[in-house]
Amino acid sequence: GMLPLVDSGVIDNSRKITHTGRTVTSFLLGSQNLYNYVDNNPGVEVLECEYTNAPSVIAKCPQMHAINSCIEVDLTGQAASDSIGTRIFSGFGGQVDFLRGAAMSDGGKPILALPSRSNRGDPRIVPTLRDGAGVVSTRAHVHYVVTEYGVAFLPGKGLPARAKELIKIAHPDDREALQKKAHERFGAKVL
Repeated sequence: GMLPLVDSGVIDNSRKITHTGRTVTSFLLGSQNLYNYVDNNPGVEVLECEYTNAPSVIAKCPQMHAINSCIEVDLTGQAASDSIGTRIFSGFGGQVDFLRGAAMSDGGKPILALPSRSNRGDPRIVPTLRDGAGVVSTRAHVHYVVTEYGVAFLPGKGLPARAKELIKIAHPDDREALQKKAHERFGAKVL
């Protein structure tokens, strides 16, 4: 978590425009060490989600880099973050709020980071989301998608170009099948 980074001085909140010098959160979950750290600590503020997750508040922070994860991303850039098909896996929290806020921040970067494959070896960049999966972050909100194979930058790109960018960062063993599906869907523009 963040506590070792705060303890070592890597995170000191000194460059923040609002709540300078303070860590702001809407909830805490962690070890006893974390709870001991925040107990009566004036450098930590726990505020309501309506404030902490407001895109207009997030956007006030210059160079806000919002890093979120997801379960899978389709070739158009849509992201499923709370469900695996019809099975709800988790909540999506403030993902959309932070992606929007970072996109509006001066120099900000809204980032979705995920491994190219699941622990079971299933592709995480897929032709289409699984049947019944909920779209948490629309292709309009997704700017950067990052895997261990690189970064796809999607804004301003049409669907074929988005597919091409996402295939580049997919697992190498998945790229040929993704290219075939992209070609079927978008035509020769993807090749």
